[in-house]
Amino acid sequence: MKLYRSAPLVVACLLSLSACAKAQPAADAAPAGKAFLAQNAHADGVHVTPSGLQYKVIKSGPADGPHPTLTDEVKVNYEGKLLDGTIFDSSYQRGTPAVFGLTGLIAGWTEALQLMRPGDEWLLTVPAELAYGDDGAGPIPPGSVLQFRLELVSIGPGAGS
Repeated sequence: MKLYRSAPLVVACLLSLSACAKAQPAADAAPAGKAFLAQNAHADGVHVTPSGLQYKVIKSGPADGPHPTLTDEVKVNYEGKLLDGTIFDSSYQRGTPAVFGLTGLIAGWTEALQLMRPGDEWLLTVPAELAYGDDGAGPIPPGSVLQFRLELVSIGPGAGS
């Protein structure tokens, strides 16, 4: 699954998974998420960007490695979870990294990936407004803060390059 906002395939996949996922009522997701973000912002090693994206560096690649740009494609391994621990997507479980362009991804991923270098592995905490917002998507309830383990494997030229 790619993390595109409007890709019909993603929506179809998420909708098919929604029957299996533990749904959290929309009214509960936003307040719980805001409380989690406030607490997590002060955790050891957590960095908070001006947009509100939170990340913790787990592993660093070479310090002189390149950063992806909006026109690049990236190969990543990742696992996405709701705050209750429910995994909603994982390239690790599929056994193969995902490849996609940076444009069209959720804003939290686009921001984080442009800060990362190949070999970096980060834990992201993505506020709802940098993810699926008040709409949600399939098993992701509206207003959900999302957590990702994200590893940038490599950078390649985008389809338009």
